[in-house]
Amino acid sequence: MASGSTEIFLGIDVGSVSTKMVTLDVNTLDIIDSMYIRTHGDPLSSLRVIIKRLHQMKPLPFIRATGTTGSGRFLAARLVNTHIIKNEITTHTLAAVKILPEVRTVVEIGGQDSKIIITRDGHAVDFAMNTVCAAGTGSFLDQQASRLGVKVEDMGDLALTSDSPSSISGRCTVFAETDMIHKQQIGIPMNDIVAGLCRSLVRNYLSTVGKGKPIEAPVIFQGGVAANRGIVKEFEKQTGLRFQVSPYYGVEGAYGAALLASMVKAEQPEFKGFEMLEKTFKINSFICNKCEEACSVIRLYRDGKPVSFWNDRCGMYSTGEING
Repeated sequence: MASGSTEIFLGIDVGSVSTKMVTLDVNTLDIIDSMYIRTHGDPLSSLRVIIKRLHQMKPLPFIRATGTTGSGRFLAARLVNTHIIKNEITTHTLAAVKILPEVRTVVEIGGQDSKIIITRDGHAVDFAMNTVCAAGTGSFLDQQASRLGVKVEDMGDLALTSDSPSSISGRCTVFAETDMIHKQQIGIPMNDIVAGLCRSLVRNYLSTVGKGKPIEAPVIFQGGVAANRGIVKEFEKQTGLRFQVSPYYGVEGAYGAALLASMVKAEQPEFKGFEMLEKTFKINSFICNKCEEACSVIRLYRDGKPVSFWNDRCGMYSTGEING
């Protein structure tokens, strides 16, 4: 370690919509820095932005251990050289328990999927995910905000001004959008439409992701959608429970990955992430015909050699079971 360097634990969460980073002080586990950026379908570029942020720290930090999570966790792990790789259920649970040790229900709504995690005594005992339909996720809210001509960050406050939320279908994105277009055409006020959308999305979450799950207090709300106060209000109204919004709701997965890195006592391999700013990378794709899914698998080369794969639904390539 270079003299004067700050020792940190690093957490990286590469998702389909956003990429997040959190660094922790190795002694206190306090957050030193965090970053949230859009992935824009290019996880390699978003990872480079994060690595550049780390590289600009003065003095250059010594990274004792790194944890990765998210749909691009294997890609990130290979590029930075770590074996600490966990799914979002594990990392979101770690973060939630760190923030609220007595938590019993974790509600997480991100850019592309929704989750519910049931915890007891600091451990996840059950969970469910919705990855098929985008209704109620951050990407859907982004799309509707753009179509309605409002900023997505203003939707929650706008919903709170409504005394008469409009009836909007929350069963799927197509039905919801059709309903909103109709409501606009007949002159329903914008705040009532947005409030109706918040109400229907919460109803959809509870009837699909949360169906059959014991939603009990204390509840912590995580993921980018937790910033929407209209959604928070609707959750509290429909469940009768208080929803505590995590102070790190936008980078929760990365926070959990950094906490995970701090728990590993074994000596970790040398951090190689800064090489991303120097090495030559190339990306191509191929169709995997090993099953009827016929995934378009994306392959990453570093200095002419394949080092990582993603976009395979079964994980056959991205988890390293097949190397070519």
